[in-house]
Amino acid sequence: MKYLLLCALIPLLFACNTATTGLIKGNPPAEGFDLTNSDTKAIAIADEVMAAMGGRQNYEKTRFIKFNFFGSRVHTWDKLTGDIRIDYQKEDKILLMNIHSMEGKAMLGDTLIDKNHPRIGALTKSGKSQWINDTYWLVMPYKLKDSGVTLKYVGEEMTQAGAKADVLAMTFKNVGVTPDNKYLVYVDKTSRLVTQWDFYTNATDEAPRFQIPWDGYTQHGLIQLSGGRGKYALTDIEVLETLPAGTLTEF
Repeated sequence: MKYLLLCALIPLLFACNTATTGLIKGNPPAEGFDLTNSDTKAIAIADEVMAAMGGRQNYEKTRFIKFNFFGSRVHTWDKLTGDIRIDYQKEDKILLMNIHSMEGKAMLGDTLIDKNHPRIGALTKSGKSQWINDTYWLVMPYKLKDSGVTLKYVGEEMTQAGAKADVLAMTFKNVGVTPDNKYLVYVDKTSRLVTQWDFYTNATDEAPRFQIPWDGYTQHGLIQLSGGRGKYALTDIEVLETLPAGTLTEF
């Protein structure tokens, strides 16, 4: 399950943070969003989701996010700089890297893998893939109008929990390592929060590979985040204004 969502491996989704250039107004699409093939109702609902989650401006203001992905990896992410720390929970391993420059270092047990070590390239490549996948499970509702995304309104359906929702089909155009994937994103009729997603390995598949709820929304700083994913869970979610010294630079 942890790697079923490699469709989320779309580096452009996370490549820019407008905090470096000032906050943007409203919720404009990212450069490369498929505006031509997306429909106006789906785009309007995506904007309602963003507002319900706390708003685009507050998401851009949010700098440090920390969370535990399924008990496997603890991520600490600086949205402004792109620096990340991954503490592996089932391995004696820590990775520090920048997702833009791909420079980093790792500690494997008592062994330091620095920028000159022959293994560092593979470790940073894997780490970035894990980071993109894992953070997508957390912040996908903020990424509905990102580069390469096409949004279509499917209609009104019931979630597995029995609530009415507007359903968006989310597909990808010429991005990522698996651009043929598709999500159906369920948006609650009242709260306008995402309450379920269905994953399709191929956009043409008739049945989803899985259906997973999005619940347990909590206010974190200026934004809403959800960790409830059925039998899976994102835990220890934190939005922080500062980090302890050395968090992203020292083991």
